[in-house]
Amino acid sequence: MRGMRAVSRAASSVGKQALKSGTTRAVRSRARQAAESKTPRGSAPRGAGDWIAGIATAAAGGRRYHLYRPPGAVADGPLPLMVMLHGCGQDGKGFAASTRMNAMAARERFLVLYPEQERLANAHGCWNWFETRSGRAQGEAASILAAIDQVCSLYGADGSRIVICGLSAGASMAALVALRHPDRFKAVVMHS
Repeated sequence: MRGMRAVSRAASSVGKQALKSGTTRAVRSRARQAAESKTPRGSAPRGAGDWIAGIATAAAGGRRYHLYRPPGAVADGPLPLMVMLHGCGQDGKGFAASTRMNAMAARERFLVLYPEQERLANAHGCWNWFETRSGRAQGEAASILAAIDQVCSLYGADGSRIVICGLSAGASMAALVALRHPDRFKAVVMHS
């Protein structure tokens, strides 16, 4: 649990500034109001926002993802996007619960994308960041980019304000994706 909180803190400190660049005063004001509400720190109000499931396809096949969209996101216009890559043995929902990133997204007004590794691709649910010779790592990176593109297209994420964050194998995959496509990301956050 301590590691998950560290991921949240690291993503917050590095990603917050990158995600906020270009936001309007009105959005900042709403974020401040949300932060000052009676909601306990680190949690979003029950039922707040949307939890959207999707599948993105690329040459490496399809990858499931979950997207957290804070309440009122449609009216806010394009919002920044935080991409969260889980570690081995985790999935998107578990990673979201343990990092509490959705609560931060509700307060600070950004979208959170949780791509998931398929158990058929890795029995432990690890991202195959190390499989560069076979091309599997690049294929999985392409599927993560496909999910990002889909979220930008369908749900109005601001493609110029994207941060990628990962834990353990997710951190290695975040580094691989960002190194292959540095022009796509404002910041990279890696833990463990």
